[in-house]
Amino acid sequence: MFVTSLREGYAQAIQPISASAIHTPADGLVAGEVSIPTKDGLQLPGYRAMPATGKTFPIVLVIQEIFGVHEHIRDVCRRLAKEGYLAVAPELFARQGDVSKMTDTQEIIANVVSKVPDAEVLSDLDATVAWAAKTGHGDVSRLGATGFCWGGRAVWLYAAHSSQLKAGAAWYGQIIGVTNDCRTRTALDVAGTLKAPVLGLYGGKDTGIPPEHVDAMKGALHAAGSESEIVVFPKAGHGFNADYRPSYSPEDAKHAWQRMLAWFRKYGVA
Repeated sequence: MFVTSLREGYAQAIQPISASAIHTPADGLVAGEVSIPTKDGLQLPGYRAMPATGKTFPIVLVIQEIFGVHEHIRDVCRRLAKEGYLAVAPELFARQGDVSKMTDTQEIIANVVSKVPDAEVLSDLDATVAWAAKTGHGDVSRLGATGFCWGGRAVWLYAAHSSQLKAGAAWYGQIIGVTNDCRTRTALDVAGTLKAPVLGLYGGKDTGIPPEHVDAMKGALHAAGSESEIVVFPKAGHGFNADYRPSYSPEDAKHAWQRMLAWFRKYGVA
């Protein structure tokens, strides 16, 4: 099933939505759904937000969690647009199914996420960059990427893939995990071949990404002489930026967001 458009609101699997959920208004922005042509001839739905005034803007790829490009990811795009970026989030699960309608997280992982090939993700991100450039509003010489959970891992992979990327910010992305025909490499595997510096943002109480994994990544980055950096927020768990879920840690999320923006400025994305 190919998904041709985005569903409004939040993914069903994470209902009810926490009262802390942030809504960033679109005033002063051009924001909404877009269609992105891919290498295999499909039209990938996505969400784009950018300032309403100005000609060209630095580009930030926003890479989704396992819940797809739902309202939280769209809000992240609007937040970045308020900072002067053209932020675009392609729906990278569009070929495998509509996760927004699924009510069980394990169903999402088993029936959709596990079937998404890394090579397809990287190709679709390249297509999204090309689309942003062709709009006439995106400045590819100032390209960044940020992603959350599943998307955090994708940031590490994309930083090893793209020669155009200037910097990335990976929020609690898996470092070590199972590899197979779809997931051919881990983040740790690519630590020594990054083409752009990545800021890794991790929670010290993340039960899915233990400290020894984070330490292993730090060691691999150091051994490779990488400019990449990992910041651990000791009291935060997994999903600490997900303001629509109980995992949200407001202070840590705010601090991490500012660290990300400073990282982008430092490496020429702003």
